[in-house]
Order: sequence, then structure tokens, then C-alpha cells
Amino acid sequence: MNITIRQLEIFVAVVRAESYTRAAQKIHLTQPAVSMQVKQLESQLEVVLFEQLGKKIYLTEAGSEVYHYARTVINQLQEMRTVLEEIKGLRYGKLRISVATTANYFAPTLLSTFYKRHPNVSVNLNVTNRQTLLQQLEENEVDLVIMGKPPSTMELEAEAFMENPLVIIAPPEHPLASAQEIKLSQLLSEIFLVREEGSGTRGAMERFFKTHHCKITTGMEISSDEAIKQSVKAGLGLGFLSYDAIQSELDLQQLTVLNVEHLPIRRYWYLVHRKGKRLSRFALAFKEFMIAEAPQILGKARIDGAVDIS
Repeated sequence: MNITIRQLEIFVAVVRAESYTRAAQKIHLTQPAVSMQVKQLESQLEVVLFEQLGKKIYLTEAGSEVYHYARTVINQLQEMRTVLEEIKGLRYGKLRISVATTANYFAPTLLSTFYKRHPNVSVNLNVTNRQTLLQQLEENEVDLVIMGKPPSTMELEAEAFMENPLVIIAPPEHPLASAQEIKLSQLLSEIFLVREEGSGTRGAMERFFKTHHCKITTGMEISSDEAIKQSVKAGLGLGFLSYDAIQSELDLQQLTVLNVEHLPIRRYWYLVHRKGKRLSRFALAFKEFMIAEAPQILGKARIDGAVDIS
């Protein structure tokens, strides 16, 4: 069977017009061309689609069945064309976004702004750890990922769009909380609460102290920023977190940032996707929005004195 969409469209036009001649006029073909297309369709299907009684044509039983399926096919194609045209015009679309757990502190605000401009978009937002983000990128399960610096060993395209400074946090009553400039040597007796192995924040922390030849004492290994913040509040140790993760606690004076030499570390948030991935127009629009507007929307400012070791 080698039927064409055009044959089905002409067949449906004939059924609706109840005449080869009227169908030909409506679809701007000659009557012989319409008849030929229907004959070719009958030949491919090996059935008779119409019978003629007097001057009128009627569908055969087989013709009725073909008409049912032909309409379904044509309607589905029309729906596809409509959806594609809407996607091209950014009036409708789907976006699969995964973000690092720390990025979840600001990602919903940015998505909300973008959604207000494109209310017909369907967004699938997944918040997860760095290891899962990299796995999703490897398996092409997402359109875009918001994360810290991705590994150079993977075939990825990454563009920095906003600063992601890392700082050391303590409870406000900590003895070092009011110190003007803390030497790294003063932290050697402190206990640090750390993220799990593979965490981008933990990796940056370890590189920082290694660079400055400091060996710190680590306490509990904790798998979320929220748990680290609560543990620091409880006096179980110091934390090493993204500045973006502690805004609420700073405003409420539940945590404080220690003024440590060589800190904060200047790192960046990146928009990441697989290298060579063909992004939809909608995903491209989101990427452009993030790069152009994210820092301004979030009121992000450059933190003086930061060192980029990312």
C-alpha cells in the first residue's frame, strides 16, 4: 500500500462535496485530475470507494471505512500543523528544565517571569543533585539544565548567566561572626558540615582549601542545603554554601556570612545542554531570557573581592 496524504485529502473533498466536479472547484484542480487521484487511491487500497446512481455518487461500505480513517489522519495532521505553527510563534510549547538544588532558590522566580510572557507554555521543572543533572544531560532527557560549572569531560554547551558566590556561614552568635577579616588559619579548629560526594559546592570547597594549603576538619556529610543551614543554626559546625541559598536566613538574622580572607569564591551559574542539541525556538527564547535578564530580575550584584577558582 502506497497511498499519499494528497490522495486522502482529495478523497475527503469529494465525499464532502458529493461531486467530483464541485470538489475539483473547491480544491482548485481539474475534474479529471480529481477522478484520477481517487482511482489511484482505489487501486492502492484494492477497493471501490464510490458507486454512482444516476447523477449522484455514494460511498460504498469500504468507502465509508476509508472516509472515517482519512478524516482522522487529516485532522491529526492539521492539529500537528497548528501546534507547530504555534510553537514557531512561541504561543505554545513545552520546556523541560532541571536545576541544581541550590538553583531552586531563584529558578521559580525566573520561570514565573518567563511564564507571564508566554502563558501557554508547559514547563516541567525538576530539582535534583549534580550527579542526576549530568545523567539527564547524558541521556538527553531535558532541554536545559541550570547548574554550576559542568565537567569538561562531557560533550556539553554551557553559558554563564549569573554569579554564584560561595561563602562560609555561621550562626550569628559564633565567636568569629563579628570579626573584620578572618585568617584561614583561624578556621583550622572549626568543624565544617559538607555536602555529599559529587556535589559541585563540596568540590569547590575542597579545591579552595587545597589551593590555600589548609586542611580542615569535616563533620557530618549532609545531602541538602536546607539540612546544612539547619545544622549550622543548631551550632553543629560551619557551612560552605552558595550565597543564593541563604538570603532568607540572612534577612531574618538566623545566619551570618563570615568575613574570611580570599572569600567569597566567585563561581557562576550556567545554562547547559548537550553539545549539538537542536533546541526548540521556545528553549532558545528561554535561554536568551535567562542570559539577558536573570541578574537584573533577581537584583544580583557583583561581590567585590571574589576569586574565581571554578
